[in-house]
Amino acid sequence: MKKIAILLAVAPLVLTACTSDATADGATEATEGAEAGAPITAEEVTAAQTAWGEGIVTIGKAFTEEGDFRAAADAHIKKFYAYGDDATILFKPTLAAEDQFRGDFEGAMSYFVGTEGSEDKGFAIKPWTAVRWENEGTVVDSDSAMAMGNYYFTDTEGNDTKVEYSFGYVRGADGELKINLHHSSVPFGG
Repeated sequence: MKKIAILLAVAPLVLTACTSDATADGATEATEGAEAGAPITAEEVTAAQTAWGEGIVTIGKAFTEEGDFRAAADAHIKKFYAYGDDATILFKPTLAAEDQFRGDFEGAMSYFVGTEGSEDKGFAIKPWTAVRWENEGTVVDSDSAMAMGNYYFTDTEGNDTKVEYSFGYVRGADGELKINLHHSSVPFGG
């Protein structure tokens, strides 16, 4: 009986730590600073997608303004990808044909900012001015999440490029969502 009482006393604390915050318009947003091991929420996935897109725009802006775009890309990769978290990363970038898969940090960096003499021209330094997400669906279980759909990259002339994506997420040691699967491609025939 004492075990049940202890569980009932702890349960509200666990539920409070895993809830989302309501906004004025009734939508929810992910609770910031979730503890490592806390269940992932669909709202966190949406927030991570938005922040990832903003990071891509930031890299391109740094490049355009002749700033330290490599440092911006370094920070972006470290913030959003699980490289260094003892996780296997499955990354198949949109515009990669020769070096299709980027399982390490250096491969991701090359893709985002380019490497002379390779197929990598620097996807993030195009630059893009916005990234808009349209999830077909999001699957969440207690310690991982997957999302699939289309995202649209807006160039400096206002034109959108539609790209198909599948992203997988795990919670990093810092409590933030980290990408462990990133597959994107241009639609067939597009």
